Order: sequence, then C-alpha cells, then structure tokens
Amino acid sequence: MSSKSAPPPLPDPLGVPVADSHTHLDMQEGTVEEALARAAAVGVTTVVQVGCDIKGSRWAVETAAAHEGVHAAVALHPNEAPRIVLGDPDGWSRQGAREGGGDSALDDALTEIDRLAALDQVKAVGETGLDYFRTGPDGIAAQERSFRAHIEIAKRHDKALVIHDREAHADVLRILAEEGAPERTVFHCYSGDADMAEVCTAKGYFMSFAGNVTFKNAQPLRDALTVAPAELVLVETDAPFLTPAPYRGRPNAPYLIPVTLRAMAAVKGLDEDTLAAAISANTALAFGY
Repeated sequence: MSSKSAPPPLPDPLGVPVADSHTHLDMQEGTVEEALARAAAVGVTTVVQVGCDIKGSRWAVETAAAHEGVHAAVALHPNEAPRIVLGDPDGWSRQGAREGGGDSALDDALTEIDRLAALDQVKAVGETGLDYFRTGPDGIAAQERSFRAHIEIAKRHDKALVIHDREAHADVLRILAEEGAPERTVFHCYSGDADMAEVCTAKGYFMSFAGNVTFKNAQPLRDALTVAPAELVLVETDAPFLTPAPYRGRPNAPYLIPVTLRAMAAVKGLDEDTLAAAISANTALAFGY
C-alpha cells in the first residue's frame, strides 16, 4: 500500500472525549468494531452513522442498535431522490444505472424513512437537503419535494434534521423558513461563508465542520468558523471523504476527528479542551442523546 492510499496514523488522544457528528462506517474499510476501537483510543467515543438511501438507512439502524456509541440518522440523500423518480440512465450520480420509478416510488421510499425515523436508536433525519452540484435542473423538483418531506418527518418524530447543502445555500435556507425548521437543525459539512454563519447563528442552527476546514483554499470556511458561536459548533469526518490536511486524499475515519478539532481550536483561538467540551455538549444536545 503506498503512503498516499495508506490510512493516516492515529493522532494524539483528545483530553476531552467528543463525538463524530457525521460518518459513513458502511463506506469505510475494515469492521465497525475496528473503527469504533480506533476512534475510542483517541477520545472519539460516539459517532452518528448517517444513511443516504433505504439500504444505508436500514444498515445505520441495525448498527446503532448493536453498538452503544453509535446513533443513527436516516434519509434519502438529495441526490437519491431524483434517482428514485427519474432513474439514472447516463451515470450522472456515479452510483450505477437505474430505472426511474416516478413520484410513487419516492412516496414509498419516504414512507420507509418515516417508519425508521420513529425508532429509538434513530436520533436524526438526514442527510437531506439540496445538491445543485451533482443533480441537474430536471432533478430539482424531486430534491425539493424530498427535502420538504424529511423536514416534516423530523418535526413529527421530534428528531434532529441533518442538512446536506451543496451549492444551494439560498434555497436551503428559504425552504427551512417556509416549512419551519425543526427545533434541532444541523448543517452537516458546513459549506457557507461568514455571512451565512451569521444567519445560522440567528436561527440557532448547528454548524458541523469537517476536514475541509483545514484545506488551503478554505479561508471562507475558516471565516465562518470564526463567526460561529462555540455553542453551535460540531465536528465531523464525513468519512471516508474529506480527510483533513496533511492527509488529504487518504481514507478518512472517525479516529481523525482530533486533527480537525485541533485545527478548529486554532482558528477560534480556543484551548482544544475547551472546544472539545463545547462540541461534546453541543452534539448531545443537537442529537438528543
């Protein structure tokens, strides 16, 4: 295995344990047990396992039921909704070809998400939202219908809402305002600027920062983190994606949370234990565990 594809080394443990607010263990190498043990060894004692489709959401539910430190989030990813409705004849989603099932297929999928959302080990409905990067204009209606339905499901079951917002900030904020955001709303892999962070702060939305906050070109994200109050900040890996510098391009996993958290503490001018304690409390509050 070349050093470029090898898993990064374990960082020094955190002094205060924290949670990875957003991870995809089902997309990572090795077993869940191995991933959780490595994470716990560096002070990452809790993870939120996030589903992106029906199969992944069911897997999240089963994994959370089997492991005390794992909580589940269930949803249809914003790019999954148009795939269900329209299919994927030309491979735009990079998920393989698929037949479209129309609006009734989306209804059926949302009914299953609703059923899963009622379960105790499910602490959030997400990741849902809008993604204008991958989905073309023809898929926007399906995305928006799915997003509005997930907001309703989260509110009805009193679960957190986990938002995926890619190149769609204004529309995501508009739809949240139109529908009425759930009491606990989390912008996963926060990607807005400082102005948007002020809007989120005013609304009480949690902002979860991932490894990309460490990237050289990510000054707007660091500016947003500077603005975001410590009581609304979370940390996540979105593993296996968005591995923090200096390991960018190598596989990400929950045990790398300390790398991102230390970078965040430096941006905010906070002692790492102070930020870790805040993030730990915020994540428990946001996800209600």
